[in-house]
Amino acid sequence: MGRALVSGLLRAGTRAELLAVGEPEAAARATLERELAVRASPDNEAAVSGAEVVVLAVKPQDAALVLRPLAAALAVKKPLVVSLLAGTRVHDLEAWCGSELAVVRAMPNRPALLGAGVSGLYAPLKVPAAQRAIAEEVLRSVGEVAWVPTEDLLDVVTALSGSGPAYCFLLAECMAEAASALGLEHALAQRLAAATLHGAGLMAHAPGAQLAQLRAEVTSRGGTTEAALRVLESGGFRGLIARALAAATQRGRELASLPRT
Repeated sequence: MGRALVSGLLRAGTRAELLAVGEPEAAARATLERELAVRASPDNEAAVSGAEVVVLAVKPQDAALVLRPLAAALAVKKPLVVSLLAGTRVHDLEAWCGSELAVVRAMPNRPALLGAGVSGLYAPLKVPAAQRAIAEEVLRSVGEVAWVPTEDLLDVVTALSGSGPAYCFLLAECMAEAASALGLEHALAQRLAAATLHGAGLMAHAPGAQLAQLRAEVTSRGGTTEAALRVLESGGFRGLIARALAAATQRGRELASLPRT
């Protein structure tokens, strides 16, 4: 996700020399410098030195280990800290970075790699509007943004749009498998399922589109779509999806309560 943001910022017109990346792996540093022409260093303190915005894109379990040694360096410039970490609360980030820093949490999703993502954002009330706007500008470089009023709702965003691409891929995968079982060649079934997913997504994303209306427009009375939807509804499809999102939301809240070293 960090690489996706770097690529998005470059596409949006940010000059490469204004970006610096802290990356422990030599091969990844070489790739960033070769393909994106940005400075990449194994020294995180060097990467954040003088920065106005610091984006944290590490594994949640590594956040404390990464941030605590940077507290002194961050205190000098007091940059905006944008965290992309699931289940890592603002109060923990402030404890590791320094409570005087402005912290914004963001939850992008995997289509950000193509500039087609959507990110949920949350900031405490004390974060000034100007810094909220900066965080929004950073995340807008890889897609849409939407603010939520409470931090707990970011767990719902994680369950919906953060994890959501996997649900869509699973649906397309199941559709392709079912079509193959009915006699369609496997590669063709996969291509048709993927193209259907892509086209339906474009229609759903059109200005003013309403999901229920789109579904109704495809569903002719007494037709094939109605027959399929009847099976899905009778099988508890809506309840299954509701339970899946509830489970993902709950897991996000459990991650927040895990001890951090």
